[in-house]
Amino acid sequence: MAFKQSVSTGIISALPENELQQILQIGITGLELTPVADLAKWRDRGFAIASIGGHKSLQDGLNKKENYNRIVDEIRANLQAAKEFDVTSLICLSGNREGRSDEEGKANTIEILRTVAPDAEAAGVFLVTELLNSRVNHPDYHCDSTAWGVDVVTAVNSPRVKLLYDVYHMQIMEGDLIRTIQDNYQHFAHYHTAGNPGRQDLDDQQEIYYPAVARAIRDTGFTGWVGHEYRPKGNVVDSLRQAFDACNV
Repeated sequence: MAFKQSVSTGIISALPENELQQILQIGITGLELTPVADLAKWRDRGFAIASIGGHKSLQDGLNKKENYNRIVDEIRANLQAAKEFDVTSLICLSGNREGRSDEEGKANTIEILRTVAPDAEAAGVFLVTELLNSRVNHPDYHCDSTAWGVDVVTAVNSPRVKLLYDVYHMQIMEGDLIRTIQDNYQHFAHYHTAGNPGRQDLDDQQEIYYPAVARAIRDTGFTGWVGHEYRPKGNVVDSLRQAFDACNV
């Protein structure tokens, strides 16, 4: 397996220490969306930090011109934390449309990301704008298609400004997962997983066949993080063991 596997901090934050060590032993060695205040604690437990949030907030994000100064400042501050704790990626969010056209939203997003791209390059950290679905979980979210996201990162044209391809969200919006990964992998620096429907385990009760998707990711030469961001149905350790096995191709 070329890529590494991580898990959303919220899934495991309440687990006792012995179960955290079991998760590390499974091979899930990274954490997603870890609060900055907790980075030292999780690093000391043996986890690498795959991602933290880049700015606030999901609904009020990059696509609004009035957010330019605030988000630039927030991203720069979080890049400093990322550099200190060897964080791989800062997750960025387009925000909701709220009547903005695709072109207006793109232009505002590109402007912010172009400004902070040199900072990300200097820090050696990826800024990854996340692709989310606007049909089920995040109504009105702007970056809800691969094409929109690719237009943004292509225009920014930085080796450190990429996309987070969330398999669950893009199954809802587009399907055609493997072809999309094969055609656009050069724009993807991070991946998330969850079962659809339900955003739960990567098992045989949902419609995504993760071994094939993981194989497609592997075959692109990807060596970064594939993060599990879902709600386990039962025992967390058992669920994550199954998720790891599904993606351990």
